Amino acid sequence: MSNYDRSMALTGQPPTTLSRNQKIATLIGLAGLAVILLAAFNISFPNKGLWLSISLAAISTGIIWFSWDAYSNKEPGIKNDGVWFKSISSKGFWGWIAGIALTSFYIILYFYPEYLGLVAKGDNKGVIGLFDPLSRLLSGNPASQWFVYGTLYTVAILAFGIKFMWKYRHNRYERIRTMSVMFFQTGFAFIIPELMARLNGSSVLNGGSLPYYDLKNMWPLNYYNFEGYRIKGFLSSGDIGFALLIFGVATVFIISPILTYKYGKRWYCSWVCGCGGLAETAGDSFRQLSDKTVKAWKVERWVVHSVVVFVTLMTTAVVYSYLGTDTSKYWLTKSTFLIGVAALLTTVFTLVMIFKREQLQQDAKYGAIGYLVIILALIGIHFFSGEGNVFLFKSETLRKSYSFLIGSIFSGVIGTGFYPIFGNRVWCRFGCPMAAILGFQQRLFSKFRITTNGGQCISCGNCSTYCEMGIDVRAYAQKGENIVRSSCVGCGICSAVCPRGVLKLENGPLEGRIDSNQVLLGNDVDLMSLVNKK
Repeated sequence: MSNYDRSMALTGQPPTTLSRNQKIATLIGLAGLAVILLAAFNISFPNKGLWLSISLAAISTGIIWFSWDAYSNKEPGIKNDGVWFKSISSKGFWGWIAGIALTSFYIILYFYPEYLGLVAKGDNKGVIGLFDPLSRLLSGNPASQWFVYGTLYTVAILAFGIKFMWKYRHNRYERIRTMSVMFFQTGFAFIIPELMARLNGSSVLNGGSLPYYDLKNMWPLNYYNFEGYRIKGFLSSGDIGFALLIFGVATVFIISPILTYKYGKRWYCSWVCGCGGLAETAGDSFRQLSDKTVKAWKVERWVVHSVVVFVTLMTTAVVYSYLGTDTSKYWLTKSTFLIGVAALLTTVFTLVMIFKREQLQQDAKYGAIGYLVIILALIGIHFFSGEGNVFLFKSETLRKSYSFLIGSIFSGVIGTGFYPIFGNRVWCRFGCPMAAILGFQQRLFSKFRITTNGGQCISCGNCSTYCEMGIDVRAYAQKGENIVRSSCVGCGICSAVCPRGVLKLENGPLEGRIDSNQVLLGNDVDLMSLVNKK
């Protein structure tokens, strides 16, 4: 029998079976998961802290060991062999099973936490009860479904983050970026907020309370940050609470635009954001599933910008509902607030239409529609809303509706549960208002771009295949055009998987550069004119 490999593939073939180490790692990971599943069936563990430690350690060890065996013996470089031939990563049977399992978990977590053991009055049971010792250690409070979610979320980013760094160990940018999201998720999103909760009522704050605050989250992701109860919580916490409130405002109008100008939206979406962190690490195996069709792109633009309009109106309406009308008592009244919002939006829209209309082209029309909808809604809020009401709805009803539709269903159930079906950035592409706002800033005035060397492109398609945001990167590379897209999160994977070094992430100036498009077209380039400009 012939032993010749007659495959025409240029890349290595995927392994037909798991290695011995991978089988052992899988058993260890499943054993850790079994502890949590047993807790879900109300199995009582004598020492919950010990068993929780064993469970989380086993899950992490299984993931890390499996990843080490998969990548440690391979040469550094592109590691995407066989993704379209594995059921889990090509919308096959196991992909759908994984999607259904994740979606079911999110539905139970968000809407039926009692099935996970949450007890309103009394000791928690089941899975949530298993996490009580860790929660009391950090915050001094019993666990909630959100603490369980935050813990598992952080463990997933840390464990799969190590796997990601091994996979892309040939790329320094990917290693540093992954360490960044691991740091911000563990420190800023998980540990620090829990420790802040422990300080509630501390004598340091003279009997005040320190609000639970994810320091890396900003509006509109934390759409609740400017609601009445949050404002009261900030102001009742003394100088620290007031500083946090000012920080929350500054992140929207000062910090975010400056960082986006210098580095593009990647500073947040790929280096800080927890949603992006989970998508890049645990969701890396599904990035090739993002839809690259023009139809998907059109749906993306309408849906994500509709969410921005919705969250802007919702936040404005909620703040409006608790402001006063007496100018002798309040400097910020209902009318003043609405006029300020309208003036800010008008200023931004006018500047965009004057200086960037030709660049935006069709998007300028969508922006005009969105602006008109918001202004008309603001006028309606002023004339047709009463105390605590926005039109015919209670402001609290508006907030809960947004929290349910966008915060729960879209970002959680669909955004993460559908990784194996729609790709790892479905929430970032179609639903995240933060990504849309940062993308708007990136498209208008950011220095960030992905430069291309079209003369070196061999049209292999790796860049487009593994673009999680559905951008046809190869089309730009073939034409030698810089990539400046509002949807690009600057993850750099297109550059990392390019075998020819065609793509490069840059923030530097354009002056003195050779126009690669002219070289690609075979036109003469006057190099001396570039030299004389220096």
